Amino acid sequence: QVQLVESGGGLVQAGGSLRLSCVASGGTFSAYSMGWFRQAPGKERAFVAHITRGGAVTNYADSVKGRFTITRDNAKNTVYLQMNSLKPEDTAVYFCAARTVVLGGYNAWGQGTQVTVSS
Repeated sequence: QVQLVESGGGLVQAGGSLRLSCVASGGTFSAYSMGWFRQAPGKERAFVAHITRGGAVTNYADSVKGRFTITRDNAKNTVYLQMNSLKPEDTAVYFCAARTVVLGGYNAWGQGTQVTVSS
């Protein structure tokens, strides 16, 4: 199975930026759609961003559109989430996920990394 390892989370002031990274091991990374999700305490896990296998198509939650950018580097087996103009409501645990089959949902998940935005 695919193993996902995240890095880049931390504490930042409102208006600042962070870049999350997720490195995939196992399988064929370039064959997987990738996504980022987040979960705040007491809330359901929410979609943040999605990128197709070759990186040609991306999709974002309305709440982050224009501020966050998802990219991938298939040569490095890595997907990134560049987060700019961060707001306190962006505070959450962020999860990297992979879709390894065409049918069905995401089936591999990272451990999660905490992002905290202070006002």
